[in-house]
Amino acid sequence: MKRSGLSLLVCLFFSLVLKAQEGRVPTIRKGVPLDSIVLSDPFIMADQKTSMYYMTGTGGMLWKSKDLKAWDGPYRVTQTDPNSWMGPRPMIWAAEIHPYRGKYYYFATFTNRDVKIDTVQGNVIERRACHVLVSDQPDGPYVPMADPTYLPANMPTLDGTLWVDTDGKPYMVYCYEWLQNGNGTMEKIELKPDLSGTIGTPTLLFRASDAPWSREKDEKGNDKPNKVTDGPYLFKTGTGRLGMIWTSWIYDVYTQGVAYSESGSLNGPWIHEKEPITPLNFGHGMLFNTLDGKLLMSIHSHRSINGRYRRIPHLFEVDLSGDKLVVGKLYRP
Repeated sequence: MKRSGLSLLVCLFFSLVLKAQEGRVPTIRKGVPLDSIVLSDPFIMADQKTSMYYMTGTGGMLWKSKDLKAWDGPYRVTQTDPNSWMGPRPMIWAAEIHPYRGKYYYFATFTNRDVKIDTVQGNVIERRACHVLVSDQPDGPYVPMADPTYLPANMPTLDGTLWVDTDGKPYMVYCYEWLQNGNGTMEKIELKPDLSGTIGTPTLLFRASDAPWSREKDEKGNDKPNKVTDGPYLFKTGTGRLGMIWTSWIYDVYTQGVAYSESGSLNGPWIHEKEPITPLNFGHGMLFNTLDGKLLMSIHSHRSINGRYRRIPHLFEVDLSGDKLVVGKLYRP
């Protein structure tokens, strides 16, 4: 199967799953082990105020745990505006929760499947964009802020994350989707001081094809760089070096790599490591410190089982004490 066809199949599968969940009242389960939860793009926030872990991701639901072992959920935590561009029941992908200046901010990708913004090579592109909600509590409810949109309405964007750069200003780093531009990009845009909207226009950081490790086949069967950018997450090493983990593909294998900024800021230039940073068939990772200070990576495995994709959260040990991110063994709480 061609790489573009595989990407569309993955998107279609998760669209169908999320569509089936729309309007349902979730059944709350108690004491669920992490590896028994089916979840894409797992993002874990360790909250010192409540001494709890909060995990979210694609689907927009929230899980809670006191020890990373047993999780309660899923809880519905978003209250979007049905009269906004998102519509009454938006799909939610790659949700993240960031504490910032006394509040909690919910970065996520929202899709309104009833609005079509473009058709490229026969593929209809739905209205999809990164947006930010806010709450006074880590478990919500998360509600809209001032700006009705954060990014251009005619661009499909996804996987927005928060970073405060060397100028002291907050930015959203996100992906401009390959479905429209043919070569996915990683971009940034400045956020207002309270994260209630954006300032100015997006800036290109790098393109999917810049990564030396990603690959796909063209129409003639020749190797070329992959077109997909997915799941950015930024970090600083022990020496103060700015890095970014992000995900693409090696043919049909979901793969995460890492890049480092030569300038130490989001402006780059971004230099990509030659080899992936995590085992194959893992991707869309993020880093967090446990409540007792241990650094971990939250990431999902990506497997096709009888033709259906199954994604499960996992934890890896991580070392940032030196000049580079070093991923260790699987961590079992």
